[in-house]
Amino acid sequence: MKLRDRGSVLVVGPAWVGDMIIAQSLFKTLRANDPGTAIDVIAPPWSLPLLDRMPEVRRGIALPVAHGELALRQRWRLGRGLRNEGYAQGIVLPRSAKAALPLLAARIPRRTGYRGEFRFVLLNDIRPLDRGRLYRTVDRFVNLGLPADAPMLDVVPEPRLRIDGTGARQTAAALGLDPGAGPVLALCPGAEYGSAKRWPEEHYARVARDRLDAGWQVWLFGSARDQAVAAVIGALAPGAVDLAGRTSLAQAVDLLSLAHAVVSNDSGLMHVAAAAGVPVIAIFGSSDPNYTPPLSARARILSLGLDCSPCFRRECPLGHLNCLRQLPPEQVTALLCGGTFPD
Repeated sequence: MKLRDRGSVLVVGPAWVGDMIIAQSLFKTLRANDPGTAIDVIAPPWSLPLLDRMPEVRRGIALPVAHGELALRQRWRLGRGLRNEGYAQGIVLPRSAKAALPLLAARIPRRTGYRGEFRFVLLNDIRPLDRGRLYRTVDRFVNLGLPADAPMLDVVPEPRLRIDGTGARQTAAALGLDPGAGPVLALCPGAEYGSAKRWPEEHYARVARDRLDAGWQVWLFGSARDQAVAAVIGALAPGAVDLAGRTSLAQAVDLLSLAHAVVSNDSGLMHVAAAAGVPVIAIFGSSDPNYTPPLSARARILSLGLDCSPCFRRECPLGHLNCLRQLPPEQVTALLCGGTFPD
């Protein structure tokens, strides 16, 4: 089967910021094989601003249910309302049965996803998940956009969000920021998954103080949930501008695009920054940089690779967090000063 026979596609998207960014590699793959393919994405309402920044997506369709919520009637109702859209294929990225329900309700003739959670009735193009061949999340997503017997791509397309330059300048002005006043270091010290993914606040503060002393600006990014962490860093590094909880996700995308460099934990904002095209230093602790790396040639990964990591736990099961505490701030500063990022 040639991919150009696909027609319009409905994708059930993931529920995490980073995974939604990674999903753009799938959208790019679909469009590369058939530029005329129309791609719609069922997604949590918070992610619609991200989908708006992806040129490959025709529209985002909000599914307003909480993460982990069954909401079977709501999912069925949403799919039933899409029956007249004429989708030729549906692709479901989450591996739960509930996630695939809208594709059946929409009566999409070809429904693609990985085997799991009794989805034999819901899907008719069921793929086995070869974790050895498809270890990275991006490879798992992209593979669902290829024919079942096709080899995996040697190189997957990198996510790249559309930036609103005018919006970036307006947001900066509204927040009292002046991007022209000196190089900008953006710090993303939060990690919604848990503390085992957060580099210590004092380490972030040491990097911030070093760059402030060198004449840089330092902007702290995060959601309202990251305000406590950002406040600690701000107190330890006077002069850093705390933006945690003060921007929308779309505004954060635009402001991150103004940064000279970004230092981030393995988090949604790490993937956002990479997709904004700016240099990123990504710090990994309990998670595996081979599993969800920042998908950008301008990203650099720091990971100690201790025997106890990656453990994929939300909190350090050993209580010491050595995988992050033992990663010195000087290593990050050396990368920032070393000109190691390609243009």
